[in-house]
Amino acid sequence: MATKASKAYNLAPVGRVKRAKYGVQLRIDEQFRPGLKHLDKFSHVVVIWWADRFDTEEYRSKLQVKPFYADKVLTGIFATRSPYRPNPIAVTVCRIVDVDEEEGVVVVSNIDAYDGTEILDLKGYFPISDQVADPRIPGWLPEEFARPVPDEGEGPD
Repeated sequence: MATKASKAYNLAPVGRVKRAKYGVQLRIDEQFRPGLKHLDKFSHVVVIWWADRFDTEEYRSKLQVKPFYADKVLTGIFATRSPYRPNPIAVTVCRIVDVDEEEGVVVVSNIDAYDGTEILDLKGYFPISDQVADPRIPGWLPEEFARPVPDEGEGPD
């Protein structure tokens, strides 16, 4: 879906998602492991990944969808978290379980990416900029989409 004014970007993965029976690992390539320094001081990490299973001309050109969580509503993809996008870039905030800088392994509680998915970047989660105090969502979204989900092991007050 390139246009005349399109600009190409050179992206290279920094690692891959590894799903195993013992949890989810973000396996970082050796040359990028120094970038993990102090990530273990954070409770959460923002993972930017490539939705490679949706990297086709058909999926890249789809601009409206009926999301699975509101299947009676036709909406633009920019109003969803759909993997159908002109650029299949996905973002997930994950709770950090462990960081092994030397081995290049970040264990996270979960991620909505497939095993082998390429990771484009990691960013420490900063509540001052990554959290919104009074979010507004459209009425067609289920109410639970407006509430934060507690971390594993935490319950309601």
